[in-house]
Amino acid sequence: MEIKTFEKMQKKAAKKSQTDFLRLGLSLVFMAIVLLATWNKIPGNPFLAIAAVFGAYMAMNIGANDVANNVGPAVGSKALTMLGAILIAAVFESAGALIAGGDVTGTIKKGIIDPAAFAHPEYFVWAMTAALLAAALWLNLATYLKAPVSTTHSIVGGVMGGGIAAGGTFAIVAWGTMGKIAASWVISPILGGVIAAGFLYAIKKTIIYQEKTKEAAMKLVPVYVAVMGWAFVTYVIMKGLKHMIKLGFPVAAGIGLIGAALIFFTVKAAIAKYAHTLNDERESVNKLFTIPLIFAAALLSFAHGANDVANAVGPLAGIYDALAHSTISTKAAIPLWVMVIGAVGISLGLALYGPKLIKTVGSEITELDQIRAFSIALAAAITVIIASQLGLPVSSTHIALGGVFGVGFLREYLDRTQRLEYRIKEEEEKLEELKKRLEAFRKELESLEAKETKSQQDYERIVHLFELIADHEKAVKKEAKALKQVEKTKYVQRSAVKKIVAAWIITVPAAALVSALIFYIIKGIMV
Repeated sequence: MEIKTFEKMQKKAAKKSQTDFLRLGLSLVFMAIVLLATWNKIPGNPFLAIAAVFGAYMAMNIGANDVANNVGPAVGSKALTMLGAILIAAVFESAGALIAGGDVTGTIKKGIIDPAAFAHPEYFVWAMTAALLAAALWLNLATYLKAPVSTTHSIVGGVMGGGIAAGGTFAIVAWGTMGKIAASWVISPILGGVIAAGFLYAIKKTIIYQEKTKEAAMKLVPVYVAVMGWAFVTYVIMKGLKHMIKLGFPVAAGIGLIGAALIFFTVKAAIAKYAHTLNDERESVNKLFTIPLIFAAALLSFAHGANDVANAVGPLAGIYDALAHSTISTKAAIPLWVMVIGAVGISLGLALYGPKLIKTVGSEITELDQIRAFSIALAAAITVIIASQLGLPVSSTHIALGGVFGVGFLREYLDRTQRLEYRIKEEEEKLEELKKRLEAFRKELESLEAKETKSQQDYERIVHLFELIADHEKAVKKEAKALKQVEKTKYVQRSAVKKIVAAWIITVPAAALVSALIFYIIKGIMV
């Protein structure tokens, strides 16, 4: 038996090693192709090719870490399979990057570094190269540790560290902007968590807790899906298509309302058509949110590809522009080959290494079903809309994870105040009954032992009472322990929350330190 178990373990380990080797091999092949394709982009200057490889590495790490936030809840709720999620995300991430990624990008993320402070264009090139590699290395480590972190914050930290090292002074950094970015560590998850918990509570209150659940679902699910439709149409116009069309919030929101109306009537008709398949069970209601979740995953991926591909291609486009024109620009045109590297890199990183983080976001923090995942996806879109109107800096990663935390903590709260109190009451009543019986047996035993003359039946009863008392004492201890366990029921894994929050806090300083070190290494080699 032990030999068979050992053989199974060996085969499993061998299979894992082969899979890891294949992933690494495909990653290296992609970076080798990028190296060869960019080697002569600027004749006589192979440094661009090295920077392009780092950009490709960064893009793969964005795919491995950041994309999980868009599809993780859908996979965790079983609205999508892992393969389905990867395919949808890969297609829409690439489409977002290539179609709506923009023709021009900022070379210095968030404008946190003053380009005039760079003494020479080559210092700028080295700093941006160091930023790309440092951010990619940090993301790689975070993915290995199963900690979803902000890729934007990673590249911001890399740019800051490389810029300080290149400029030789901390004054090169726009610290006011950095303060706003630091504020987003708190703002993003709180906003996302509160909004996700609010929608989940509203769905529970208006549908799940109703006596006629089916009837309530048929009336209100079209309303909730229409709200999601409005949010996502507005979100995609404002964020996903912002490089293609410039529309303000009022116009985007108006178009969103038209989309919401169409979605409302479409969903209402579809639910009426399949009404005979519905019942008053929660699982029946859950199924109604499956298709909206799939659309949400696709649209979130499209908007993410359009926006966050800049974390990889922005610095690379800046490096290319500086090397080609020997000047430093705050804005640079994005050559098609740069955007292709970003789009393909994100998709490849997602396919090869994304499942680990998708599982973390979808199932290892709190248990998700379609209703909870729907609330998280809706919160992600609405939070970005609200934040953009208030001028608040937010992180899509922190919003999504905040939404996951929010629905998990709401479940704990509701179970403590509603269903859990009934469980506690039942356990308390059970414990009290055991204690009463135990006390009765003890009193009966005392009474029998106090008798001066005892019959055979009395002795037999005394022996039996000792057994009953011993059994009930064990039962009381067991029930008391069970009651404590019920009272301590938690639906959010605290260890996961602590690890993720710690990773968020150290992302910028960690990437900055690594970037500064890499800059000095590059400078030492080149000078």
